[in-house]
Amino acid sequence: MTLYHFVGIKGAGMSALAHILFDMGHDVQGSDIEKEFFTEIALRDKGIKILPFNEQNVHQGMTIIAGNAFGDDHPEIVRAKELDLDFFRYHDFLGTFMNEYTSIAVTGSHGKTSTTGLLSHVMNGDKKTSYLIGDGTGMGLPDSEYFAFEACEYRRHFLSYSPDYAIITNIDFDHPDYFASMSDVFNAFQEMSRKVKKGIIACGDDEHLKDLEVNIPIYYYGIGENNHVRAENIVSTDTGTTFDVIIDNQLYGSFKTPMFGDHQVLNALAVITVCYLEQLDTQNIKEALETFGGVKRRFTEKKKDNQILIDDYAHHPREISATIESASKKYPGKKIVAVFQPHTFSRTETFLQDFADSLKAADKVFLCEIFGSARETSGNLTINDLAVLIPESERIDEDSVAVLNSYKNDVIIFMGAGDIQKIQKAYENLLQ
Repeated sequence: MTLYHFVGIKGAGMSALAHILFDMGHDVQGSDIEKEFFTEIALRDKGIKILPFNEQNVHQGMTIIAGNAFGDDHPEIVRAKELDLDFFRYHDFLGTFMNEYTSIAVTGSHGKTSTTGLLSHVMNGDKKTSYLIGDGTGMGLPDSEYFAFEACEYRRHFLSYSPDYAIITNIDFDHPDYFASMSDVFNAFQEMSRKVKKGIIACGDDEHLKDLEVNIPIYYYGIGENNHVRAENIVSTDTGTTFDVIIDNQLYGSFKTPMFGDHQVLNALAVITVCYLEQLDTQNIKEALETFGGVKRRFTEKKKDNQILIDDYAHHPREISATIESASKKYPGKKIVAVFQPHTFSRTETFLQDFADSLKAADKVFLCEIFGSARETSGNLTINDLAVLIPESERIDEDSVAVLNSYKNDVIIFMGAGDIQKIQKAYENLLQ
């Protein structure tokens, strides 16, 4: 049994990996900043110790796993190397860990977390599947045959992995602080694709994914007629979305998801394709799909009287559009109120007009200050630059949330990858 120490254990991927190793019987602890983060609740519930950063946390006998946000000059990392401990970066450790399983990587510019969550849930309806999800959730199931995991493209970290299968949901320009252009993003995905062993499950409705060149099969899924796996007869109901799945022009089955929006159908198609390729039981797949409850911070709902409050991680224009579409389809009789916090100055500047255009799909827009990051604390613009592009938008912060009381019968979506939860929490405290 190994004692693992996680440097930056509150990170979404790091906390998920900590859960997996703990479930497998290892001793696990970690350190991080003292600011509260949503992943730490589940860690503490398991009794996993979370310490403030301090080089004294590191001692002989430990294996160190370090988050990618922390450089080699971090005191705990320096101490680990002084003691000559076994040391891994998160993505390097994960790349070795997955070799014990039939592994399925889920990657793409958008939808990774939701699709990984759905994949792990549905596969566990038929076969034991350990999983790592980018919402901080992970589980190491004894005697697992499969491992489903989220693979992030940022800084090309996913090049550390050689999975059996890869789901690629889409390719889009994001992380402008690292990627130079759309072609730079595509090249990263192209390089990752060539490391996949058995097959790629790619969205055929995405214009860029059609250009992939690999020496293994690519199974295209989507709504378009030319896909190997496609959805037809898509119908939104009061309880979700129904659709037929056609594989190589033959009816494979009729399915239902409790989710709303075309992007949710696409996620389901990707998962169904993996299950089809691995010959999982079709009826078990159907039943598991119908019971999926979503993942953390992806369209997470609360009801306050007649008002619906939704917490969502959407931080790119394409994700915002998908989230608003889902809310509109699920609650067609209600107004959609968007409360948005941009994440990083470089992303806000790069997609300024696109953010404005996507937010205009809401009936009302409230804007929070731009959330920086450890790698980017300032920029060339402010939230006012976005506000002028959205007529009648208003500013909001923790002290002005009472304005949301004016939308008692409507849907309020709190969107962002920073600390937008503090705005929702302030509003919920006001309601109490």
